[in-house]
Amino acid sequence: MSLRKYSEHLEPLAYLVKWLVLGSLVATLAGSASAFFLFALDWATAARDAQRWLIWLLPLAGFGVGWLYLRFGQQVEAGNNLLIDEIHDPRKVVPLRMAPLVLGGTIISHLFGASVGREGTAVQMGGALADQLTRLFRLHHDDRRIILMAGISAGFSSVFGTPLAGAIWGLEVLAIGRLRYDAILACFTAAIVADQIGLLWGVHHTHYVIPFIPEISVTLLLSTVAAGAAFGLTGRSFALATHHIERVDKEQD
Repeated sequence: MSLRKYSEHLEPLAYLVKWLVLGSLVATLAGSASAFFLFALDWATAARDAQRWLIWLLPLAGFGVGWLYLRFGQQVEAGNNLLIDEIHDPRKVVPLRMAPLVLGGTIISHLFGASVGREGTAVQMGGALADQLTRLFRLHHDDRRIILMAGISAGFSSVFGTPLAGAIWGLEVLAIGRLRYDAILACFTAAIVADQIGLLWGVHHTHYVIPFIPEISVTLLLSTVAAGAAFGLTGRSFALATHHIERVDKEQD
């Protein structure tokens, strides 16, 4: 066998090893960060329940979080949109400060009674930590896209304990229904391993039980379709309104 043919046979193996290793590294970082986040979230919730008066300090907490982002986080205030922009058009590594800022901001918000989700925090931490490997391993643009998607998958998977949903979400982050096939191995590896890393740290996810499943009928199917359309139109209207407000704000500046 010639050297050229031999190298061609080794390329798939090298690709497999490369993304198994990188995906696992991303998963370790994101899974550990999500575990710390969930433990901190439990502490904040318990503290707020024990000290109900903390909710009166919510305006001050909101001001504090806003000041932190104004002072230290202007480069990362776009949050999830910054990750999506970098996947779509890679330019520079996402600053590592995104992870502690979004973590601290979310914990403070929960502690003082604000209603904020956890998926955005986990995704931003996963993406920011994963992107640090870009500089460490000197990854080119295409590989950087994949590792950012893997970070998103790992973050979502580890915070909810849903590796399949996390992997699919990372693959569809740019456009729903359009998968990046070159990122399948990295995203699934990162999602599965990150979930296991969280469990190894002792994370316990909440399991929601469906008390009953209604019988399938024409009325139920039509109602589901109508509800899905209404939800989709509402989300689209919100997105368009947000973009319009941002555009008007930039024009006024």
